[in-house]
Amino acid sequence: MSELLKALRGLPPKTKKVHTVTIEGQSLVVTLEKKLEVMKHGEDAYTWKSPTEIVLKPKPKPKARYPILKKATKGYVFQDGDIHWPNAVVEGGEAWLIE
Repeated sequence: MSELLKALRGLPPKTKKVHTVTIEGQSLVVTLEKKLEVMKHGEDAYTWKSPTEIVLKPKPKPKARYPILKKATKGYVFQDGDIHWPNAVVEGGEAWLIE
């Protein structure tokens, strides 16, 4: 039993875990919480703010614009107000327009 204790005492001390992230080809030592955050969003979603600080890149705003149903000079007349059943094209009807 004493040989086991001697062997355990002879083990090297535990080293502290170092967490690193690689952003744009450069590595940075960070805390565990920051490492988990970077893993959650992905390394491509971060950029350098200063030589020792990283921040999330701003999210791109959507560029798609969708049409909405509005009164127009020439448009559709719908049966019972159901947009899936247009009856005719008339003056002063409703049309799908992009604002």
